[in-house]
Amino acid sequence: MLFKAAVLERIGRGEVTLAFRRWTKPTVRAGGTLRTAAGVLAIDSVEPVDLAAFSEADIRAAGYASREALERDLRPAGDLYRIAFHVAGADPRENLRENDTLDADDMAALKARLERLDRDQPWTGSVLSMIAEKDGRTAAEMAERLGVEKLALKRKIRQLKELGLTESLAVGYRLSPRGHAFVKGVVKDRDSSQG
Repeated sequence: MLFKAAVLERIGRGEVTLAFRRWTKPTVRAGGTLRTAAGVLAIDSVEPVDLAAFSEADIRAAGYASREALERDLRPAGDLYRIAFHVAGADPRENLRENDTLDADDMAALKARLERLDRDQPWTGSVLSMIAEKDGRTAAEMAERLGVEKLALKRKIRQLKELGLTESLAVGYRLSPRGHAFVKGVVKDRDSSQG
């Protein structure tokens, strides 16, 4: 479930506590969580609803000024759901990304995780190197260089983000402080083994 940047800001301030989505199948469930730029959202309820049943209070709680504005943002197909949520806390990846002090155990654990991600086809080293070359490197640019499909690569980059190695920018990606420390450590290890 994605939110526009302006809505995320309002979610962070506690002004928006509902969302309405058309889905063939819900992508969140009551009792679950969703990580967003506004923090971790606790999903309180996911209920099928009828468009005519929206109250004015629900429309405002979803961040819209009018029923028409909300309707314009809904997909034309799928069942309509009302999702209630609240901010449960900060995204734990933020603290992870800021940790730029990696000891030998951290390095070994990250290398092992990346080896598992590379199991079918190596990609993590190339992607981390390309992002390290230039902040704002886009998935389209990297996909073209690697000869892979852009959306598949974006899914893979999300795995690096889960490890706290990358951050999404308005356009493209950059290495987090943790990512820089990891790449620097890998280069240092490689140089010392060659020396």
